[in-house]
Amino acid sequence: MNPIDIIAELYDPGSKAYNILIHHGQQVANKAMEVAKRIPHLKPDLDFIKEAAMLHDIGIFMTNTPELGCTGEYPYVCHGYLGRKILENRQLPAHALVCERHVGVGITSEDIRRNNLPLPQRDMIPTSIEEQAICFADKFFSKNGNTDGHEKSFEEILNTLRPYGPGKVVCFQSWVQLFEE
Repeated sequence: MNPIDIIAELYDPGSKAYNILIHHGQQVANKAMEVAKRIPHLKPDLDFIKEAAMLHDIGIFMTNTPELGCTGEYPYVCHGYLGRKILENRQLPAHALVCERHVGVGITSEDIRRNNLPLPQRDMIPTSIEEQAICFADKFFSKNGNTDGHEKSFEEILNTLRPYGPGKVVCFQSWVQLFEE
């Protein structure tokens, strides 16, 4: 399975959205592979991580996010569960779960209810070590069309998570301990 082939079926190669998605996917894949190699005792599936990291944002084209070149009808927060649907239809159920579970540091059904989010009422939390590595790596890179490769610092990431509550910060800090020590 070649993730670039799947992306090219859904995105016009050379378009702004395609270029952002490919660049961001490569950044996340590289970082996720780097951190997964630090935990060989947990036996992460590196091939899966490489593929799923490239596909984790496949649903963005269905969102109304003009700054990414996306003119869909859904709010951006929906891109994860929309990506899940896309990859489940392609018989890639494990990759599909990465799409749904990577948003933030995961979204609980309580988060959805409390914030009245336009998402299915279920927990969308990374559980496998591969899902966690991809979600962790994703926090270091923005999809803003800027291809300078800037990797966010831990403090920058924590500052983006703090408004969502102390539990989100604690989750990220637990990943820092797992993947960085």
